[in-house]
Amino acid sequence: MSHAPSEATMAEITKLIGFDTTSRDSNLPLIDYVVGRVEALGIASTLIHNAEGTKANLLATIPAADGTRTGGIVLSGHTDVVPVDGQVWSSDPFIPEIRDGKLYARGTSDMKSFIAVIMAKLETIAEAKLGEPIHLAFSYDEEVGCIGAVDLVTAITEAGLEPRGCIVGEPTSMRVVRGHKSVNVIRVDFHGVAAHSSLTTQGVNAISAAAEFTAFVDSAARGFTQDGPFDEAFIVPHTTTTVNKIEGGIAVNTIPADCTLHFEFRSIAEDDPAALIERFRAEAQRIESLMKQRNADAQVTFEVLAKTPGLDTPEDAGIVALAAELGGTPSPDKATYGTEAGLFFNAGIPTVVCGPGDIAQAHAPDEFIELDQIVQCEDFIDNLIAALRA
Repeated sequence: MSHAPSEATMAEITKLIGFDTTSRDSNLPLIDYVVGRVEALGIASTLIHNAEGTKANLLATIPAADGTRTGGIVLSGHTDVVPVDGQVWSSDPFIPEIRDGKLYARGTSDMKSFIAVIMAKLETIAEAKLGEPIHLAFSYDEEVGCIGAVDLVTAITEAGLEPRGCIVGEPTSMRVVRGHKSVNVIRVDFHGVAAHSSLTTQGVNAISAAAEFTAFVDSAARGFTQDGPFDEAFIVPHTTTTVNKIEGGIAVNTIPADCTLHFEFRSIAEDDPAALIERFRAEAQRIESLMKQRNADAQVTFEVLAKTPGLDTPEDAGIVALAAELGGTPSPDKATYGTEAGLFFNAGIPTVVCGPGDIAQAHAPDEFIELDQIVQCEDFIDNLIAALRA
């Protein structure tokens, strides 16, 4: 194994990171660059835009030597990154800098290095006489709830591509991860009735209602901790739930009319996320009925902001063995974080998460990736090309 990434890969990383694709902004300049690269090699691409037309997923298939476009392996990555707002960086977050064997910049670990390796290998993939195709699936808005990949996976299904496996290149330190929890983010708005704090009977306190709901969430969390179900492959081996944001009230002498809370739950495979959502929704409706007994104008709204399905690929799935054969490190552990892999898995595509970098560096100031991780990823993709040759 070489000790430094190729110049081609480093050039691609620099190019991709130079596109500020923070989720609140457009990713189209990056996508247009990728389109130009693949189309220059005669590879057709499909763009799946968001409703506003400001962002796009990219789907491109490098067919087998005989023209076959079905089957094969999906290489999946998201193009967006989290903000750098309020973070103190030692160097420009959008200009990669090497220090002590590490490459620093936003997106180095999560997850532009993986995409850059693929981009650097495009000519090799296009020239290889593949026995089965390689599909490139690059998404938008993963960081705000895996939004773009929903339509991307649908496009793969509707095109009848039927890949035999998918590798999502999120940072796992090149470990082969076959499972993670679902991630569900919910907003609950409590609308009470304002009144002077000396006239409590005339008001309906929205903060009190939100506090009651918070107590229910905390009680559910204790139940998961005590009663399970459990999956010991996770660091926290059970479903979790927490209220993480709450806003309400206008003055200390005014009964608050409005309060909004956001909570999340992350469920293991044995807990049905749809059933859990309805369990929490039922509690919101119960609290609303109590508020309406005080005043008919009171109301509670319950909105699911994001639903990222869990991943639970069987240990004996072919994609698990393939990823290990390509150089991924076999691992019994399941990831603590959510990814787009669950969307592919739910669509019937066996999926693993395996990519360069450490998730502990993702989202942090001075995000970095060890150069050796990039080299390992280069070898992994080279091995994939070799394994798929006719």
